[in-house]
Amino acid sequence: MMSRNRARILGILLVETVLAGMCGVTAVGLRFGSEAAYVLVDEQGWTKILLSISIVQGSFYLFDLYDFSRIRQRSVLYSRTLQALGVASIVFAVLFYVLPELMIGRGVLLLSLTLMLTVMTVYRVLAMRLLGHPSMRERLLILGTDQNAINLAREVLNRREEGYEIIGFVGDDPALVGMSLINPKVVGLTSDLEELVRHHRVDRIVVAIDQRRGRLPIDSLLKLKIPDVVAIEESVSFFETLTGKVSIEMLRPSWLIFSRKSPGMKIYRRLRRLFDVAAALVGLVLSMPIMAIVALAIKLDSRGPVFYKQERVGHHNKIFNILKFRSMRADAERSGPVWAGESDSRVTRVGRIIRKLRIDELPQFVNVIRGDMSFIGPRPERPVFVEQLSREIPYYAQRHLVKPGLTGWAQIRYAYGASVADTVEKLQYDLYYIKNQSPVLDAMILFETVRIVLLGRGAR
Repeated sequence: MMSRNRARILGILLVETVLAGMCGVTAVGLRFGSEAAYVLVDEQGWTKILLSISIVQGSFYLFDLYDFSRIRQRSVLYSRTLQALGVASIVFAVLFYVLPELMIGRGVLLLSLTLMLTVMTVYRVLAMRLLGHPSMRERLLILGTDQNAINLAREVLNRREEGYEIIGFVGDDPALVGMSLINPKVVGLTSDLEELVRHHRVDRIVVAIDQRRGRLPIDSLLKLKIPDVVAIEESVSFFETLTGKVSIEMLRPSWLIFSRKSPGMKIYRRLRRLFDVAAALVGLVLSMPIMAIVALAIKLDSRGPVFYKQERVGHHNKIFNILKFRSMRADAERSGPVWAGESDSRVTRVGRIIRKLRIDELPQFVNVIRGDMSFIGPRPERPVFVEQLSREIPYYAQRHLVKPGLTGWAQIRYAYGASVADTVEKLQYDLYYIKNQSPVLDAMILFETVRIVLLGRGAR
């Protein structure tokens, strides 16, 4: 069963596509009058309008207009919408200059963008107001009262924009009924589960009972599940869907063994190696002029070599030398390996710029061609840190089950890690990627990486 959050995002996207199309058709009508039908049909106007919609919605994605956690104030909505349409205008200008045959007609672009700015902004304001209404939230009942259940509830409360409302907890201990564990309280006992679901109009039950200690109410869950009265989901699965990461606290040793893989994954892995090599070769050739300028800047800015080699742990714990542009002083680690901190004083002036733009990682195309790395995967860590983190963090060694990458799920979902706590958080995203690796997820990571690089987010 699709969650209300995903359904509402899909709904917003579909309605927005229709509205953008209507703006394009209206602009053609205003510009060409009685000849509008001819322009739309015989001159492939519909195809050009669909291309325009794709560019506009791509710009909306670039400026986080589909991420409701970032768009909570109208002022932010207005500025982001204006910025997105501004970028779309630049893309249109370049596209029509290179391929003038894609232009519908003079004045149509300006008219359609003006209409889109007005119509889509008003629509977004109404949509935000509607989606914020309690009746639109999915009503959630958490089956369990232990620490895992509380941690799960905390994650839901921290992500209110996802569209869930916690009704409360259900447990076996009568003494806990009515007691507030964090914010939601224990609303009843597992023996009364069916009545609680009906009384509170529950949409989804998340099972967070530790089955080694608590008893699962199988009969009640089956009576609710079989007639599809309510969606029932295990806490681990729900947590992954909600957060895009795997909870180490909830994790069982068999999590990867019994996870399902697509039948085409073996073929995809082989094809991905071809993609890695081809894309790295193209990237290396295209970035040569930038790399030459960066190399000269590094040489003029500070003493030391242009490139920096460092041992990293790769696939199946194989050690390899990663290649980067030097962004720190040559004596940056005279006292031993240290994590890079925020506003690190060891970073040079040029280094600060190339780190922000991720240019310092361009030489890693060579690592991809060699086969040390892939385009997508967990970031490779240094052996000294891997040894320390493997002792301190459960399942840390599992991140070496796949090749390390230039970018990855953890890199786009979490800021730069510079502590054990940060590493635990990033590991949970890496484990999610290892478990759910697919062409669709890889495509999402690539698109999001492009956005992050363009906006300069998360670098140190």
